[in-house]
Amino acid sequence: MIHSLEELIARARQLGPARIAVIEAHDPDVLESLAQAEPLGLALPTLIGKPAKIEEAARKVGYNLRPESLISSSGEDASIRQGIDLVREGRADLLMKGKVTTANLIRGVLDKERGLRAGRQLSQVIVFETPRIPGVMVMTDGAINIAPTLENKAEICRNAIEVAHALGVAEPKVVLLAALEFVNPAMPATVDAAALVQMNRRGQITGAYLEGPLALDVPLSRFAADRKSISSPVVEATDVFIAPDIEAANILYRAITYFAGGQSGGIIVGARVPLVVLSRAEPPETKIHSISLALLLMHHQRHAA
Repeated sequence: MIHSLEELIARARQLGPARIAVIEAHDPDVLESLAQAEPLGLALPTLIGKPAKIEEAARKVGYNLRPESLISSSGEDASIRQGIDLVREGRADLLMKGKVTTANLIRGVLDKERGLRAGRQLSQVIVFETPRIPGVMVMTDGAINIAPTLENKAEICRNAIEVAHALGVAEPKVVLLAALEFVNPAMPATVDAAALVQMNRRGQITGAYLEGPLALDVPLSRFAADRKSISSPVVEATDVFIAPDIEAANILYRAITYFAGGQSGGIIVGARVPLVVLSRAEPPETKIHSISLALLLMHHQRHAA
């Protein structure tokens, strides 16, 4: 079981480098993260884009560019196509976003004829740690599903559970977040949470223990749980937090980072391979955590298959 992000990196290093197709690789931040990932044995990148732009970005950050790692491309759409083809042909293990719009990258991944569909819902899954709470936790989905339906939320749960399994948690405790602990028909998040719990109890969502609806204080504080007369195995032991929509998840993620001083890494799950897709505001260490998580999940999926 992975207990820290440092341990996540160490475990990923043991698994060996991933062949990463970097789409529109002339992003200095991405190249800076690769400059750290390669010596750690995490990445063997193929850099797709216009060579002159990639070379200029590499000079800015002192990245040691290998000419044989470059694949010339005429533009964003062509780079996406070439990166996806590398995966489909077995010449790359992962995709990483460079200076390409997320919407276009996802559109290419979901292409019915030439994409990387796996018959699943895509969702962003974040792993994080904070100074106050021991261990690594999982949260979702602050980037892909804007207003998920009940069916979407079930798939979001399954994706997050798979990531928790890859981290070594045999039966993760999953909390379905809402504003309160009671089902209120006027608050759809509470209705969906109750339905998801019932789906878990009836074997429609497996491999985890689901609890909800719960406000955030209950899984984090036994004092809050006791005051609300809630007894649950998730109290001060939650592995996975499922937010009700993209706004709640995104705000929670930013609060973890900027209020709580948390560290994190994130990937998009549900395609044929994990996707490393992060904001330009993320520091290089977040990208290292993300590459490590993608590598760990890739090996977990191959072993499970």
